[in-house]
Amino acid sequence: MNQPLILIIEDEEALRRFLIPTLSGQRYQVLSAATATEGLAMARSHNPDLVLLDLGLPDRDGMDVLKELRSWSRKPVVILSARNQERDKVQALDQGADDYLAKPFGAAELLARIRVALRHTLPTEVTEPVVCGGGLRIDLAQREVSLEGRIVKLTALEYRLLEALVRRNGKVATHRQLLAEVWGPGGEGNTHYLRIYMAMLRKKLEVDPTRPRHFITEPNVGYRLSLEALGD
Repeated sequence: MNQPLILIIEDEEALRRFLIPTLSGQRYQVLSAATATEGLAMARSHNPDLVLLDLGLPDRDGMDVLKELRSWSRKPVVILSARNQERDKVQALDQGADDYLAKPFGAAELLARIRVALRHTLPTEVTEPVVCGGGLRIDLAQREVSLEGRIVKLTALEYRLLEALVRRNGKVATHRQLLAEVWGPGGEGNTHYLRIYMAMLRKKLEVDPTRPRHFITEPNVGYRLSLEALGD
């Protein structure tokens, strides 16, 4: 429930057949692409929590893909590559990769690297990983949300929207900021997406969705998570 979404951009079919069940077995949500073009399209449409990126793609060099990802996303990117020379690792890390795994690698090492990379994405403006009050409890470390003691299931997009609001610690998030963070740069003009998903969050996480206490609208600007209602 509410597990991170991982995008695999890897052209080697045998490796994808290994990665997908390995990650799914740890309850990660998984998407996969065999080309740079397909992978970048998926990254923009789904804004994954982490990308596993091969450097030796058939249609475009993985370094170029990394550079394009970094032009709009700060989500973790872990390089998977047969290029095992130090200069390749340094180049990838200098261009913004979070980690580098040389092929072949084992499942245990891969999963450990993923856990570390995802831990680095925890909100920086909230000092504690658990925010609670007013019947609502948000555990950022466990990616678990409950209302009045009852676990609430959120979709990946709903959770990313909630996390973006929590990260701001009560500050206003503009429509543009939320659309860019949750949907990626392609969604910046689609404010109707934001209204729809905010309504879904209120329906699931407000005692009375018609009179929201936690998810506050700032007219013509954006939204704010009320930490006065949440915090004790």
